[in-house]
This record gives sequence, structure tokens and C-alpha cells, in this order.
Amino acid sequence: MQLEDKVAIVTGAGRGMGRAIALQLAREGAHVVAADIDAASAEQTSSAVRELGRRSLAIEADVGELADIDRIVQQTVETLGRIDIGVNNAGVTRRAVNAPGVTRQLIVTDVTEEDWDFFSRVNAKGVFFCMQRMARELIRQGDGGRIINVASIAGKGYTGTSNAAYAATKGAVIAMTQIAAHQLARFDINVNSICPGATRTGFGGTSWDERAEEQGLSLQEYEQQRASGIPIGRFNEPEDIAALALFLAGPGSRNITGQAYNVDGGLVMH
Repeated sequence: MQLEDKVAIVTGAGRGMGRAIALQLAREGAHVVAADIDAASAEQTSSAVRELGRRSLAIEADVGELADIDRIVQQTVETLGRIDIGVNNAGVTRRAVNAPGVTRQLIVTDVTEEDWDFFSRVNAKGVFFCMQRMARELIRQGDGGRIINVASIAGKGYTGTSNAAYAATKGAVIAMTQIAAHQLARFDINVNSICPGATRTGFGGTSWDERAEEQGLSLQEYEQQRASGIPIGRFNEPEDIAALALFLAGPGSRNITGQAYNVDGGLVMH
């Protein structure tokens, strides 16, 4: 197993891409800390990791709170002894709102301060300070490590994104990944990001339901319509993201750092 006895932290591990990443790392031998704002889903993922024969810890945490970030790392080290891999997957999405109960795709002139703060708190601030805290521990350990930040093709200017505020936070993830990779390279810490496109997870399921209803389509019709715009003709499954995370966490990527890899079926070609 290429990750035998490595210790990984995965934020937003309770469902969707985060759960798939946690389980894929465990299948390759890693012990996994499943951190999520929902305690029950974190425990479900942690239990599934243990069923694979690996050690695991479930932590209820809000990555928008620095005290919670510190607690994730502290409990990981206290329980599992160290950190080797950090996957900053926790994020929030929704179509921006401009009135209570109103959700729709908004142009840049309609995004509110509340929208901006909602996305920035977790997607930018949360990822940055998780990365920072993980890096400090990896430097203290002194033997390198891997940090993987989950961004989005929205951060590369994909115009099909829900709104500009969300895209701004994902662009921030790409930029901070590049700067961190440069500054942490001398410590043998690789930092890369993954930029998913349309992915079939519970994370965006509600908004798809809403959009289908707005267009007078069934959910199946709406999904078929969206898939027809993807060059490869299909959505990501969470396991597609997990496969790239595994590669970036493993020995085959030892000389790769500062990169932002698209997993999107060809929607964005840079």
C-alpha cells in the first residue's frame, strides 16, 4: 500500500468528495482523521475507515473557527502521533441570495456582503488557516509532507459557476496554494490543489433540484442537459476527485508542487 501507516486529515469528510477521499486514502493504508461540521457524518466516515482496518478519529469542527482548526491538528497528533497528509476539502456553496428565501444565480452587481462573507469564511479563510496549521506541524516534525487544497474550476474563471463571490474564494485557494508551495518547498512539503467541475454529490444536490424546477425540467432532464455541455459527456463522481487526491498524496507526485489540476471532463482547458 503506497500510504501504509501515513496519517491524513481530511476536512469536510462527512460526505461527497471528502468522504470519498478519506476512504480512498484508507484503502491505500493511511490512518484518517475525518473532520466535519456535522458530527454524525464525520463519525460515519470514521467508522467506514475503521472497517477498512485503519485507525481513525472523527472530529466535529467548523473550519471557519481558528480554535477548531487548532483542535483538529492537536487531537490528531495526540491520538495518531503525527500528520503526513492534509486535505483541505471543507467548503460551502449556494447560489447567492438577495432576499430571505430567494436563491438564484446572480450577476456580479447583485452579490451582497452577506454572500461574500458566507463564502469567504470557509472557502478562503478556512482553507488558508487549515493549511497554515498543518504546515506548522509538518515543519515541526521535520520530514516533509503533503497538503492538498480543494478549489474549483470556478477559481479559473469558469463562467458556469453560481456566482462571482464563490469563484473569488476558489481563485484564492489556487493562489494561496501556489505561494505556499513556493515557501514550503524547502521543508519538503508539497502543496497542490484540485479543481473539480460538476460533481455528483449531495453538496450541490439541492441547488440542482432548484434549478431544474426553475427551468420546468425534471432533475434527470436537467442533469442530461448539463452533461451535454461537458466535452467528455459525464459528471464527476466523488471517486474521480479521490483518485487525484490519492496520487497527490502518494510517492508518484514527490516532485509536483504548486499545481492546480482540473477534474472536469474538459470544461476548462488550462
